[in-house]
Amino acid sequence: MHQHLNKRFQKKPMAEINVVPYIDVMLVLLVIFMVTTPMLAEGYKVKLPEASAKPVKKSEIKPVVVSVDSKGRLYVNLGKTPHTPVKAKTLVKEVIARRKKHPDVLILIKGDVNADYGKVINAMSVLNDAGIENFSLITNPTRRR
Repeated sequence: MHQHLNKRFQKKPMAEINVVPYIDVMLVLLVIFMVTTPMLAEGYKVKLPEASAKPVKKSEIKPVVVSVDSKGRLYVNLGKTPHTPVKAKTLVKEVIARRKKHPDVLILIKGDVNADYGKVINAMSVLNDAGIENFSLITNPTRRR
């Protein structure tokens, strides 16, 4: 009987919470957010041509980035799906809506270096026909050799 009582008192319920797995999960989430956040701000990724030009002044308002990929598809960094191609009408509608909220917003066009020249000009023309005249082209700075 004495042995039976000793076994009962030897096992104590564990009252501690192991926080190590929670820390691991938080670190993984932190890394995921650190990687995806810059992608959301940039818009669709295209390979830019090089050119020597002065940088555009930074603005507090997030600029509108219109991207033209190597196949000539249009993307805009506004809306719920910035990595989905849009039609020219949708592009114009979203850019005009953004301009109404923020008249001084920068509108930037970036065309892939392998994109057909006419497709980039077409994107500029579509915006120009909608009354949007102030926009800039994004290029990579030229490398000095």
